[in-house]
Amino acid sequence: MAGLVISLGCTPQHPFYLGAEKPVPSTAVTASTKIEYPDTEVESLNEVNLAQSPYSLTNSNPKEIWDLTLEEAIRYALENSKVMRNLGGVSFGSTGSMGVPSALTSNPASAMTVWNPAIMETDPRYGVEGVLADFDASWNTNTYWGKSYTQNMRDGVNTVKGDSGTFQTYIQKTCATGGTFTVGHNVTYTATNEKDTYRYHYPSWWTSSISMEFTQPWLQGGGVQFNRIAGTHASPGYYNGVMIARIKTDTALCDFETSVEGMVYDVERAYWELYYAYRLLDTVLAGRNSALQTWRQVYAKYIIGHTGGSAQEEAQSRQQYFQFRASVERALSNLYGTENKLRYIMGLTTTDGRLIRPATEPTTARIVADWDSWHCEALVRSTALRKQKWVVKQRQLELIASKNFLLPTFNTYGSYQWDGYGNKLLDPDNGTSNAYGSLTHDGRGEWQLGAYLSVPLGFRSGRTAVRNAELNLLRDKAILQEQELELTHQLAQSVRDLQDYYVLAQTNYNRRAAAQREVDATTAAYEQGTATLNLVLDAQRRMAEAESDYFRSVTDYNEAIITIQKYKSSLLEYNGITLAEGPWAQKAYFDAQKRADMRRRGKYINYGYTRPRVISRGPYNQQLGRDINPAGMTTSVAPEAPVSPSAPHSAQSAPAATGNSILSQSADVEMIPTPTPVEVHEVQKAVFAANTPISIESTPAIQQVSYETTMDVKASTAPDSKRWLNPQR
Repeated sequence: MAGLVISLGCTPQHPFYLGAEKPVPSTAVTASTKIEYPDTEVESLNEVNLAQSPYSLTNSNPKEIWDLTLEEAIRYALENSKVMRNLGGVSFGSTGSMGVPSALTSNPASAMTVWNPAIMETDPRYGVEGVLADFDASWNTNTYWGKSYTQNMRDGVNTVKGDSGTFQTYIQKTCATGGTFTVGHNVTYTATNEKDTYRYHYPSWWTSSISMEFTQPWLQGGGVQFNRIAGTHASPGYYNGVMIARIKTDTALCDFETSVEGMVYDVERAYWELYYAYRLLDTVLAGRNSALQTWRQVYAKYIIGHTGGSAQEEAQSRQQYFQFRASVERALSNLYGTENKLRYIMGLTTTDGRLIRPATEPTTARIVADWDSWHCEALVRSTALRKQKWVVKQRQLELIASKNFLLPTFNTYGSYQWDGYGNKLLDPDNGTSNAYGSLTHDGRGEWQLGAYLSVPLGFRSGRTAVRNAELNLLRDKAILQEQELELTHQLAQSVRDLQDYYVLAQTNYNRRAAAQREVDATTAAYEQGTATLNLVLDAQRRMAEAESDYFRSVTDYNEAIITIQKYKSSLLEYNGITLAEGPWAQKAYFDAQKRADMRRRGKYINYGYTRPRVISRGPYNQQLGRDINPAGMTTSVAPEAPVSPSAPHSAQSAPAATGNSILSQSADVEMIPTPTPVEVHEVQKAVFAANTPISIESTPAIQQVSYETTMDVKASTAPDSKRWLNPQR
């Protein structure tokens, strides 16, 4: 036997069965490896079911051009956003957009929805109502019946038979002080065949009682503040009281506000990037048309053998044309992709037969930075800092609760009970021979008082909990300080971008004007035979680059404005958006009215002495920038004179009569020059609010820097769709 065991070793063996061997079904081996589909059905959105083939270079015939304003884009995004979308994974630049949004499919667990704050509030474990449920009174009832047999040789009885029954009901309530109060009623029944003994005078016997008892901790686990912080089931390192639950709800609201703010920021960013995509397409279209015209002229000279029409010059001009044509195709493809990203963040289908075209022109009003006011506003209003401050407050409360575990356990106990006895439970004819009659007439009172003391030697668990709470508090305080530093750097970079992009826009405008003069001059010289074709082609390329860089600077300038608003956490107010709780069910309003009536008719008791420390400074004012100045500072915007370029090819050498002029500016703002306006209306005077110097109110709903102007076809707010979308190749 030992040899058999050694030979088999640890080799797994199949069990041995009697009878003939049967083949193993193939499904028993392969069923566990199959991938199955869940049995669930969720109705798809119409935006999914009605999606059409996307636009591309081979499918570039939209049925309709949809002129969409920025305000409408934000409104559509908010209306279609039960789940907050974002453009994570998408990058924008001078060459276009790259990447596709993938946050919801790659990490759906972290998605923010309109239900998240309510989910946190109603969490049965960590929500406010779930934690308060530990303090609710509970009614408990139990009953038992049994039969017993006992061997007994006394009085000639060999077996003592007994029947027993117990009924118990009580109400128990845990108070905010940590004590427990109980009021109960007990009934017991006993029957036996053992008679005429000192124990039993009747075949059956009933006992009824009414009891009241309490248990109150005075040191560890006691006190209103501790129980509101740590809860009724606290242990060292685990605190789940109503105050902690309330803080978790507030942090969930901060996360929700941050996600809404991020979505609005992505909408504006995608909107201006689509604006730039149209401008870029218009620029390369103009360059392509110029290159095509040059190629045709050179080709005509090449056919007749005229000077300036050599084979090398014809090939060079043709190469430039196809280079611009490739740029047009890339720009058109980028336009379709950027438009699709705007559709995604707005919650629209990929393609519905319409092509979105921005109808809102970017602002070219000069924003004078007020660093001190903006910096103070960012530190006060930032949702990230507000969330971290709630975390710090939670750590402070946890430290208070942890110190409670450095106290010994000292509890007091007390009870009082009225008892009644009888051979019957109820007897209307005899008021004292039954259990309830005895209880009500001559019930016997019993009471008990006690105390319990437990002192852990060394308090190792409590000291560890306090040290852990202190380290968590130090860590989160340091994180808050570093977040303020990081926010300061982010705001500083945004202000720097705001100022730099404005200067770059002016410079690129003058560069564009100079490039236009160069194109005109070199083209005239080439036609006269005093310049080579290389100079003409280079001038056309530089003209396209200058115009593209100008619109890139204007786009970056507008994105810098919304980035500053984002870091100040005033972007929602800037766009006229406020957060509010949605409507409740009608039953909730009915219950609220019922509770209000109960409180109004009850007797007022002042619980001020049990009031815990203040943890909140009151509701957050979402219109802080409009109503008050958080720093208590007054701000003003001093008008600055337009920058007058001194370069030889600046805009000042291009008078308005020739179509090159600088837009007039109001007393409070300075306008970025815009290329070749045909007709310029009077610019709306922009009035800066005293407390929000970055915001210029143009409409009651949206605060935005704006002006009205009519441009030529290359800088039009409503260009011809055929020219933009169907370039002849």
